[in-house]
Amino acid sequence: MSEADWHATRPGEVEGGDPARADASLAFIGRIRTPFATRTECPHRGRTDGPDCRIEVDAPWRPALRGIAAGDRLEVLYWMHLARRDLLVQVPKGRAATGTFALRSPNRPNPIATSIVDVVAVDEAGVTVRGLDCVDGTPLVDLKPARTA
Repeated sequence: MSEADWHATRPGEVEGGDPARADASLAFIGRIRTPFATRTECPHRGRTDGPDCRIEVDAPWRPALRGIAAGDRLEVLYWMHLARRDLLVQVPKGRAATGTFALRSPNRPNPIATSIVDVVAVDEAGVTVRGLDCVDGTPLVDLKPARTA
C-alpha cells in the first residue's frame, strides 16, 4: 500500500466534520526516532524484542527524566501526526465496517497513541527503548511509568 493510499476513504467508511476546533492544547515535549521511515514500514504493534528506538526529550523537559532507569517500563504517549482525523467508521482489511472508537487505528479525532516500552538506557537528553511502532520523527506527548496489574 502506498503512502497516498493511507488517506483514501474505503467503501463503507464514514467521514465526520473537521476535528481541528481547539478545546484544549498540549505541547510536544520531544520527538521519537525509529528505524521506520513510513507508515507501511511500522509494525502494527510495538514489540519489546523489536529494534532500539530513541525518545529525544526537548531541553525544557529533560529534568523530568530524573528517576527513569534502564530496566524500567514506560508508557509512551505520542501524536500520530500522519493520521487522518475525520474517519468515524473505518473498514479494516478483511473486516466489516467498524466505529473508530472500537479500533486501535491511528486514524481518529485525536490521534494519540500509546505503547508500553522497555527502557534500555537513559541519558540527560532522552531514553533508548524497545517496543515502539511509530514513524521516525513522531511528536512525543508524554512519558509515564507503565501501569501495573
